[in-house]
Amino acid sequence: MVQGAANQNINSNEQWLQNYVDDWVKFYRKHTKEGEVASYIPILQEANQHHLGISIIGNNGVTIESGDVGIPFTIQSISKVFTFIVACMQRGVSYILDRVDVEPTGEAFNSIMHLEMRQVKKPFNPFVNAGAITITSMLNGKTSNEKLNPLLHLFEQILGYRPSLNEEVYESERKTSIRNRAIGYYLLELEYLESDLELTLETYFKQCSIEISINDLATLGMVLANDGEDPKTGLEIIPRQVARLAKSLMLTCGMYNASGKFAAYVGIPAKSGVSGGIVAIAPPRFREGDFPFLEGCGIGVYGPALDKQGNSIAGIRLLRHIAKQWDLSIF
Repeated sequence: MVQGAANQNINSNEQWLQNYVDDWVKFYRKHTKEGEVASYIPILQEANQHHLGISIIGNNGVTIESGDVGIPFTIQSISKVFTFIVACMQRGVSYILDRVDVEPTGEAFNSIMHLEMRQVKKPFNPFVNAGAITITSMLNGKTSNEKLNPLLHLFEQILGYRPSLNEEVYESERKTSIRNRAIGYYLLELEYLESDLELTLETYFKQCSIEISINDLATLGMVLANDGEDPKTGLEIIPRQVARLAKSLMLTCGMYNASGKFAAYVGIPAKSGVSGGIVAIAPPRFREGDFPFLEGCGIGVYGPALDKQGNSIAGIRLLRHIAKQWDLSIF
């Protein structure tokens, strides 16, 4: 009888959380009309700008999903977190940080200005396009598929399946990414790249075109929240040092040139992509009070209507509200 009462209490608590999140998603969906879907990659314009969904997966196994959770989308710049992780695992943290810095830029994610005007010796961080392309060039492999394989294997270890590429998005990116080619040529001139330019860009476009779901993002975030260990199995998938470094960069650089405001007003590590996805992380924390997910959680958000910085406009507002209500901030 006692055990049954306890289970009933847990279920009622989960239902209470579910009801709140459903209300919050419904409220913030109206903000999607204030943004615009990405247009510089033509096929991304086909997304429904009014979609908004969220998945929250706790280290304790509790899962809350609400809104448009069944829609696949491409990972885009969120892939930069995991190519950085793979590169650190292959080459070592010191090797990577000798070649890519960890400083915020204050510039747009696809800017080349900070490289040229400040005459830096390496890209500012792994999450601006210049840094991400440099990181991709460091991945082991003689073909784009060989370079991409360890990234897909990492996803498979965490997600339980191997995600596939959206070939239509890949072709759209490959044919239209003039700015990224310009960045690539500039990096080549500075001798930052460690593999052939075309091979590097082909791999970069493919990594951005990996198709995932909101639930996948939350699962990836959950493992990072747990310092690289899968709480379901207890297995260390990502070395603790690498996971913590990735989270630090997500906090300071993960939301493009809005990273400072996101850190101040939301206060959790996150990384966005121009398809409208956001992966966010609430590490385990000590708090007085009965707050959800004190053991930590991963959060996936999808809302393709973007603000001027390239972040999901309704997704950020939804995350800010949840972080405030549940005291998720790490500060």
